[in-house]
This record gives sequence, C-alpha cells and structure tokens, in this order.
Amino acid sequence: MLLKPLIMNIDKKVLDELTAKAKACERLRMNYDLRTSLSDTSQRMLNALEPGTMVPVHRHRSTTETVIIIRGKVKEILFNEAGEVVEEVLMEVGGDCPVLQIPAGQWHSIEALEEGTVIFEAKDGAFSPLSEEDIR
Repeated sequence: MLLKPLIMNIDKKVLDELTAKAKACERLRMNYDLRTSLSDTSQRMLNALEPGTMVPVHRHRSTTETVIIIRGKVKEILFNEAGEVVEEVLMEVGGDCPVLQIPAGQWHSIEALEEGTVIFEAKDGAFSPLSEEDIR
C-alpha cells in the first residue's frame, strides 16, 4: 500500500530499518518507495545497498536517472556500447560528487563500498521493467 503521510521523516531509524532489511535479503539490497499514492507515476525511492550486492549492467532507454548518496559510499560505473568502462564515479556524503544524473540510454551499474549505504533514486515517469536487451 502506498498511502503514506504527506510529511515523511526519513530519519536514522528509517535508514537503519531499511539497511537491516537489505542485510537480511539474499540480494543484499532493499528499496523503499517514496510515492504517496497510486496516482503518483513518478519513480522516487530509497535504495539500501550492501557490499556484495550484484546490480547488473543496465540502461534505461527513455528515462534519466538521478542518484543522491544519503549515507555510505558507492561507485557508479558507466559503460560504452561495447561494454567497456568509460567512467567510475565515487559518491559519498560530503565528497566531490554526492549527486549524479545519468542520461537516458547510458549503460551503468553501481557498487556499494560500505555497509549501511543508502541512496535516493529518481527516474522520469512510471515504472517500466527493463527488457532483456537493456541488461548485460
């Protein structure tokens, strides 16, 4: 159910609970949907990532993705069409790049570098599952 209060306190308790769920999950990650109603067609979420989680190289053809580091540290990895790494961006609170905007069609993946890492993710429009040709 998406009906959440209009004011959400995303405090240490919420982040700790989300991190605990990520640690208990086989995939070592867990997201928290920030939409407040079924009519909200945005994609806004917190994503807790633990070291060792495997996020496949993928792209979103029709949406830009914005990533903001909330706590911890990640490496966002960008790839060209041939599958070669073209850039690695270190993201940490207070670091040189706490916010990254990934353009539509850009191949990418993310690696959690610290326990308790949480990011905020936003994408344009309603959720659409990735197709096989958008995952490597």
